[in-house]
Amino acid sequence: MSALRWGCGAAGLRWALWPAGRPGLLAEEGALRGIWGRRRSSASPCEQDHRKDWGHAELLEVLETRARQLQADYVSEVAEKRVDMARLPEAGSDQPPRKAQAGAEAALGLSGRWAQKLDKEKRVMQKRKQQLEVKLQQRAEQRAQKQQLRVEPRLLSGQLAARLQQWRLHAPGSPWEEQLAWLLQEAPRRLHSKEQGPMDSMRGEGQQQRLLAFLQCCVLVDQVALAHHVLVMQHGRARQQRRLTLPMYNAVLLGWARKDCPVSYPRQHLSLKTLKSLFQEQLRMEMATTVTVASVEKAPSLTTELMQARKTLQGLRVRWEAELCRVLRETKAREAHAAHEGRPSLFPYLCLLSEGEFSGLLLQTLQALPPQGESLLSLAQQLGLRIFNRHVVQRKQLSEEVRALEQRYFKYLRLLASHSQLAVSRLPRQHWEALGVPEAPYEQPWPLPVVVQLGKQLAEVLVQTVKMPGHLAERQGSCKLIPVLYHVYSFRSFRQIGILKPHPAFVQLLATAAECTMTFEAAEVPMLCPPLPWTSPHSGAFLLSPTKLMRSMEGTTQHQRLLEACPPTELHGALDTLTQLGNCAWRVNGRVLDLVLKLFTAKGCPRLGVPAPPSEAPRPPQGRLPQGASPEHKAALRRELARCLKVAREMHSLRTDALYRLSLAQHLRHRVFWLPHNMDFRGRTYPCPPHFNHLGSDLARALLEFAEGRPLGPHGLDWLKVHLVNLTGLKKRESLQARLAFADEVMKDILDSADWPLTGGKWWMEADEPWQALACCMEIAQAVRAHDPAAHVSHFPVHQDGSCNGLQHYAALGRDSVGAASVNLVPSDLPQDVYSGVAMQVEMFRRQDAKQGVQVAQVLEGFISRKVVKQTVMTVVYGVTRYGGRLQIEKRLRELSDFPQEFVWEASHYLVRQVFNSLQEMFSGTRAIQRWLAESARLIAHTGSAVEWVTPLGIPVIQPYHQDAKVLINGGIQSLTFSNSGDTSQKGLTFVSVHDCFWTHAADVPIMNQVCREQFVRLHSQPILHDLSRFLVERFCSGPKSKKARVTRLLDMLLSVPKTGAFNLEQVKRSTYFFS
Repeated sequence: MSALRWGCGAAGLRWALWPAGRPGLLAEEGALRGIWGRRRSSASPCEQDHRKDWGHAELLEVLETRARQLQADYVSEVAEKRVDMARLPEAGSDQPPRKAQAGAEAALGLSGRWAQKLDKEKRVMQKRKQQLEVKLQQRAEQRAQKQQLRVEPRLLSGQLAARLQQWRLHAPGSPWEEQLAWLLQEAPRRLHSKEQGPMDSMRGEGQQQRLLAFLQCCVLVDQVALAHHVLVMQHGRARQQRRLTLPMYNAVLLGWARKDCPVSYPRQHLSLKTLKSLFQEQLRMEMATTVTVASVEKAPSLTTELMQARKTLQGLRVRWEAELCRVLRETKAREAHAAHEGRPSLFPYLCLLSEGEFSGLLLQTLQALPPQGESLLSLAQQLGLRIFNRHVVQRKQLSEEVRALEQRYFKYLRLLASHSQLAVSRLPRQHWEALGVPEAPYEQPWPLPVVVQLGKQLAEVLVQTVKMPGHLAERQGSCKLIPVLYHVYSFRSFRQIGILKPHPAFVQLLATAAECTMTFEAAEVPMLCPPLPWTSPHSGAFLLSPTKLMRSMEGTTQHQRLLEACPPTELHGALDTLTQLGNCAWRVNGRVLDLVLKLFTAKGCPRLGVPAPPSEAPRPPQGRLPQGASPEHKAALRRELARCLKVAREMHSLRTDALYRLSLAQHLRHRVFWLPHNMDFRGRTYPCPPHFNHLGSDLARALLEFAEGRPLGPHGLDWLKVHLVNLTGLKKRESLQARLAFADEVMKDILDSADWPLTGGKWWMEADEPWQALACCMEIAQAVRAHDPAAHVSHFPVHQDGSCNGLQHYAALGRDSVGAASVNLVPSDLPQDVYSGVAMQVEMFRRQDAKQGVQVAQVLEGFISRKVVKQTVMTVVYGVTRYGGRLQIEKRLRELSDFPQEFVWEASHYLVRQVFNSLQEMFSGTRAIQRWLAESARLIAHTGSAVEWVTPLGIPVIQPYHQDAKVLINGGIQSLTFSNSGDTSQKGLTFVSVHDCFWTHAADVPIMNQVCREQFVRLHSQPILHDLSRFLVERFCSGPKSKKARVTRLLDMLLSVPKTGAFNLEQVKRSTYFFS
């Protein structure tokens, strides 16, 4: 019966295991292959995989069910046999009880073997099920990965891929980590330095262009992930990888930078309503083209003489204005007649403004003439440019541009105003362009010959027309009219130039009248609203007044041509930088201004940078020379007279400059204002308003502070203290902790300086930068006396200066380890002072020469100091020659009262030679790069071309040093010859900069320091020298001239790029004193 049951069970199992419409299932598994054999299926591989998976699952379910059924049958059968065996003896059975028990045991053993076999098969099936589940999961993941976009490329090197996987799983600190970091750092350099030879066919180049366009378009439509995926897939295939270029990688990286780090442009601290009101004020000011500002000169008493002088001056101006209008009409008629005769003339230019506007401009020019006069060429150029600017402003007023500008600017302010909401956050340039309003056509500036000719014509009208009664010059004089202006010749730097000089009587009349106002051009005054964002080389900064993106000598056009020919996207970095600098809001430090005005209206204080009035100038010798005076006596008197005149001119210039600055500061005392920026041909940024900005002297910087305040936070007060010690110059070689401790030691002096600056201990006056030190003392005093210093709102800008930044860049370019350590690119406990290092090296050379009996070395004992060599070391990276360095050292030696003056010339020659030798010893890599650059520039000049290059920021640069073409303008009071330089070839962080000195709030100094270091490393991680070499080779060594001998020498020089050292740039990120 048991056999029958097992047979039925086996048959049932056989029927249960039938594949049921999925042929080949068991053949795939290999379990019952001999029973059914192999079957073929016409299904696709994918369908077969699915069927196979389903078959495995069903088989396992059937086996589990049958195993449970067999176990149940076995248990019931055993129980039944046991009952039968218990009843057999009583029934008189022929089989003995032992045999019956043995038969039962045999049946039980047979059923146990089947159970073991089924258990084994079950375990095998479960194991296969687990393997199948893993396999199914892997296949599902693979299918999901195929549908997802790849973010990592497949490494072509199997060894590197295996090592990388092992490193990821087991050893985070593996030595492969450094090698991999180095490979990742060097990858862009190698990619960029590969020879970009011609493709095998035009097809390859076309594929490159299509791929780059595809990536850029993906970024444009916000499909950065898709662009990344395509780039990774191309990178993972060796053949396609060779076609990839650096712009392709840059396009994707830039897209991620904009997507992952959405631009959150810092807003102004003013409301939208306030900014709109400020825009209206600025617009009115620019439409008027001039700004009248009250003078800060001490107002004299209203005496009868003063009132009479003012009345006389007013009457003369009324008469001059009418006479100028009459003469201008005559001049215009004369120029019109010349045009009718077919000759080009100035007639159309004289029609741009009315006679009244021309006369007002000429009288304004007369008012601003210095007593010593001004060059006619310079005066003519200024007049011509002012006329052009007025014409541009008027043209915009007459058209609809002003109204369109107002509407567009109000929309633009939503990006800058506080508490305003925008759907999309953009940079100012992007937001301005996204507004969609087309910009007005750009008006080309007039050629320099036209500007000079027009200005010269108007200057001649001024000289011939403006006259005054003779009795103003001499009390006994007649009423005959005498000229107010004289045209004289003078020698300046061994060159004879024509000068327009006012009559001394007119100068005296102006001084007696002591008028209390001054007039400035609108573009010479800081803006009352945020500047327009720079969007192109000719659009940005002031609302109406035309402004150049790149300032250059008038008449040069090559800079503008390069900028206009440059692809717009390559200039975006420079444009956005200038916009960011211009969007910093400023205000006047009133407490400092009051103290400066107190000194200025007295007799000044030259020691503190406050110029003295002309009354304090040295007086020249009076009287005539006695008869029979010796030639030596006459020469001495002439030298003394020349010295007095020179000092008087310098004092007048300094006094006027300070008067302009302080008058504008007083004018803007309670206002918020902005300083639009542009750049020079090298890419250095400068504020457009010339008289009042943060690029001036110590006094000028102390007058300014940020309009927006920030709480000091937990470490802001410490940074204020460190900044104060830096301004004193007392602890330059000490650590930041030592400087902080020193500030705490002298806190009593700091508070005394803040409370009693002019009557107390005057500790601040001994600082290297006294006025900035005083302003910092006042800020620290307010902070320490606040209830919570961390919550004190500070407007004071804290500076972080580069440690001889020019040498820092050279050391990074050459990976010069020794030079890098000297200029604080390497982390150290104390700051390294390169100037003191050079002075010590020079002193070592001097001692060696002194032992050998060199006289000048013996004379210099005890006089070689940091101050003597600093200026030369600082400027050597900017190309100072030995001649210029000798003059710098000579000036320093003459300042030493105990140095024997008869040795100044010889000592300066000796020292400049030793300074250059010391720099060669300390900065070998730097000097090698300098020699390579200088020799390359010399050879380029010999080929007849001007040196040009492109900066890492994308700014095209061309050297303005070349031979000038002379332009002659005949006629009038003087024939003018001038040089017309032609083209010789075709994070919410408040931040401003003064070249290599960066400013921000005290609370944000750590953030600025981090950004500064990261950007420095990022800049020099690029192959700058190789990029420059490749650019110069392509620019100057290709084409029909490439076979000439000079070009061959140039090519050899350009290809011999100096080798770099082993300095690791990543150390800069950990250097405390890199910028400090």
